[in-house]
Amino acid sequence: MWTYHSDLLEKAVPRYTSYPTAADFGPINPGSLGEAIARADGDVSLYLHIPFCEKICYYCGCNTGAAGRRERVESYLQALLAELTSVSGLLPKSARVRRIAFGGGSPNAIEPHEFLGLVEAITSQFATAEAIWSIELDPRSMSGEWGAAIGHAGITRASMGVQTFAPHCQRAIGREQSDALICRSIDWLRSTGVTSLNFDLMYGLPGQTTADLEDSLEYTRLLGADRVALFGYAHVPNLVPRQRMIDATALADKVERFGMARLGYEFLTGHGYNAVGFDHFALPYDAMAIAAANGTLRRNFQGFTDDCSEVIIGLGSSAISAFPELLAQNEKNSGRYRMLASQGRLTASHGINRSLRDQLNGATIEKLLCQGLAEITLCQMPHVRGRLAPFLERGMATIDGMKLKINPDGLPYARSIAGLFDTFRDENTKTFSSAI
Repeated sequence: MWTYHSDLLEKAVPRYTSYPTAADFGPINPGSLGEAIARADGDVSLYLHIPFCEKICYYCGCNTGAAGRRERVESYLQALLAELTSVSGLLPKSARVRRIAFGGGSPNAIEPHEFLGLVEAITSQFATAEAIWSIELDPRSMSGEWGAAIGHAGITRASMGVQTFAPHCQRAIGREQSDALICRSIDWLRSTGVTSLNFDLMYGLPGQTTADLEDSLEYTRLLGADRVALFGYAHVPNLVPRQRMIDATALADKVERFGMARLGYEFLTGHGYNAVGFDHFALPYDAMAIAAANGTLRRNFQGFTDDCSEVIIGLGSSAISAFPELLAQNEKNSGRYRMLASQGRLTASHGINRSLRDQLNGATIEKLLCQGLAEITLCQMPHVRGRLAPFLERGMATIDGMKLKINPDGLPYARSIAGLFDTFRDENTKTFSSAI
């Protein structure tokens, strides 16, 4: 179905969970975030970052650390509670919190009663009627007590970091988890009200074969995942030091990675899943598949989503808040975050003010990734006309008037095509992951 064109995939590109990307952030006025929160209106989403895991995986590039030091975890949660109070005091009464997401790290690296304390703080300080709650989970940290807490909180959407079912690949990336452990976690989640369950899977792992990937996809289908996110492993040990634990000589080459991506797409779409963008899949009844079908699919820091809110407030160290005119990231250093938040201060000092041009380019990038179709403006055309030529000539994309469409054969090149509208990449030479 897809043809591999090495020259079209040569340039590494961002995943575009925001535009501009976090790589383009710089110092901002510390008061900017508070002012943006105070202007928020209508539907608002909250994201809470828990930067802890019971075990650290070698591949992971997330802002996370070991949860073994209880004093540090408790201090962090107190700071997070203080930040919740600060934000709720700024948010107008007209704002309604429609989505609450817990991510990390692994939110279930903290104690269940600590998690429920955060839930209680949110429901007591924010208008959360009819809100949809979601959480990211590490099956290695799951327990019956955690399942009960998830049910008590009313969480209906969960994402499990499975990555692979192949034991030798698990050992190579420092994430060993038995099939029985994953099945037990699924039982706990389903029995407590989770109706949309996502599996995170990866291809391009050390020692991984196409047979290994196909087995993982088959297990995923049989275990009834409602959604699947299939990511290519990005080996960037210069940016993620813990990846030095991974044997780079055991990684697949670019052609093999492309074949794995193609296999994943063909397998999942051939077994009842709808493609959502390039690397996400959902069963037809799932809200994400419905959003993709009716043109309301969006993309934010959590990836593809059916969340249409224009305002996302990030809480916790390194969390990013998004507004039409501003992207603001909280202090990354956990110690400094704890100090500032505990004093009742917002901690964002880095981010970017989004100009009208940024908002226009960001909307185009998002539409190309979510719908595969975008209307190009006259001011954008001169910047991309020449760069689009290789994709147009090989049938990856077509232009009809001012409408740019990514064709089915061009789907694996979607990030590369969208990246043509990224004016920051002309100046920024930071390393990103491979598009495949």
